[in-house]
Amino acid sequence: MAFNLEEKYVAAAEEALQARLPDSYRSALQTENGGEVFAGNDWWELHPISDSSNRKRLSRSSNDIVRETASMREWTNWPAGALAIAQNGTGDALVLLKKASSFEPQVYVWKHEDGDLTEVAGDFSELERA
Repeated sequence: MAFNLEEKYVAAAEEALQARLPDSYRSALQTENGGEVFAGNDWWELHPISDSSNRKRLSRSSNDIVRETASMREWTNWPAGALAIAQNGTGDALVLLKKASSFEPQVYVWKHEDGDLTEVAGDFSELERA
């Protein structure tokens, strides 16, 4: 079950990532921090934004976007400046790409086999939520 999220935790994630998140993504995760989306003919488990407001929320957000992105950077062919926002359980990821000091609104599928990036949505708000 996903929880709502206070603005201060979004701001902390942006500070750690050194870039602003797209408005639609910020808004969606503030309403429901985590959950699933449908993109590219697959369901994806969203990585939450770390929420330390209480032990339960901290535990449920331990696989946050900052931590998951740091882990994905170790993969071969991981795109420079990519932010891991979701995974499908097969090694692939949904990503946002960084441009200057913000992440672009487009959502891409990153394939771990070859590093291929395919745009699946022009904006996070276009994705179907479970």
